[in-house]
Amino acid sequence: MSRKPLSERVLSAAREARDHAAGKLDLAEHLPVIPEDVDVAAIRARSNLSQAKFAQRIGVSAATLKNWEQGHRKPSGPSLVLLAMLSKNPHIVEETLAPEKA
Repeated sequence: MSRKPLSERVLSAAREARDHAAGKLDLAEHLPVIPEDVDVAAIRARSNLSQAKFAQRIGVSAATLKNWEQGHRKPSGPSLVLLAMLSKNPHIVEETLAPEKA
């Protein structure tokens, strides 16, 4: 499978941006599908953090994290998106929120 030339991809992106700005295109239709389920315990294990520290890192209570890991509850909405991102990159929170270097 060959990739389109850069110039063609840039033009396509510009057309999409124009159409979105004009209300002709819903970019949400092009976003990746969020998984319905994630293995919270495995994601936390990859971070090498305790439940308390991992919960603090992602902005939920330790009780919520325990309920997710034990299967009593399932993460949803923004929590599910963040966990899906963490499953791909366990350091995304630190990388994103770290102070910018001057």
